Amino acid sequence: MDGVRASPFIFRPIVAETSTHVQQVAPSAYDWVRLVFLRSGTAVVYSEFGERPARPGDVLLLAANVLSGCHPEEPVTTTTVFLDFEYLVDKVFWQQSAVLADRLEACELLDQPYVEPAQLLRLSDEAFGRVLPWLDELTDLSNFENTATVFFEVERALLSVLQVVLPDIEVSSIRRSATQREAAKPTPPRRRAPRPLRPEARRAAEMLRSDLTHRWGLDELAEAAHLSVPQFHRVFIDAYGKTPQTYLTMLRAEELARLLRETDLPIEVAMRKVGWNTRGHAARFFRQHLGATPSRYRELTWMR
Repeated sequence: MDGVRASPFIFRPIVAETSTHVQQVAPSAYDWVRLVFLRSGTAVVYSEFGERPARPGDVLLLAANVLSGCHPEEPVTTTTVFLDFEYLVDKVFWQQSAVLADRLEACELLDQPYVEPAQLLRLSDEAFGRVLPWLDELTDLSNFENTATVFFEVERALLSVLQVVLPDIEVSSIRRSATQREAAKPTPPRRRAPRPLRPEARRAAEMLRSDLTHRWGLDELAEAAHLSVPQFHRVFIDAYGKTPQTYLTMLRAEELARLLRETDLPIEVAMRKVGWNTRGHAARFFRQHLGATPSRYRELTWMR
């Protein structure tokens, strides 16, 4: 295969790692969607579904920011496929672009309760045997620099894996109204390796989501996380690829977009509901994230 060995800090939206575990794996969460394939050994896995026994051929599906751990009953070997959430948003948007207004609706679709955030899938022996060579290929490709050739090879192997796994994922039927689509400005790629989210970062993100109108300060967030301000700032950026203030601005823009699509609230009222008190201030940040002013965004998404 052409390509050079990758630096551990090279960003890629798809990463596969194979590892063996002998001792208990403490609960952890990642800002990535994970598919964990149990290749050998048995274990008890625990997540939002409680505790369940797992055997070779089982696949643990975990949404972003979902805690999970395991207790091996014997040495277990797993292959974990990490999928960047922004990459999945783009995939869903273009696959469903006829009925989705923008990438934010694709993001909401991935967050819908129609898909359980943690599932233990049981593949047949035949299906799992088909998946193993592609998992080996994904693991090997993850060690090479993410050139165009390598990326297409990774996508090909991933799609082969997903063709086998997707039919076993529990998904309820949903219905979406067709709207005029207008692609939103994508979030800049988060150039970080897949590593567990620190609890302090997860807690801070939950605080920001809990009250968009609050005037959050770094001092307040750092104190809640029991970290110094500089340390908290580094921890949060390492986890989410953006500063807490930028993360809060993104959340406000997403919620304002939802209100503009789904309600007939006046734009000024909707802005205040997400914590922006002046129209010019809100319009500038909204346009940075969505690529259009709030009024233009509402016009585009309400068109039929």
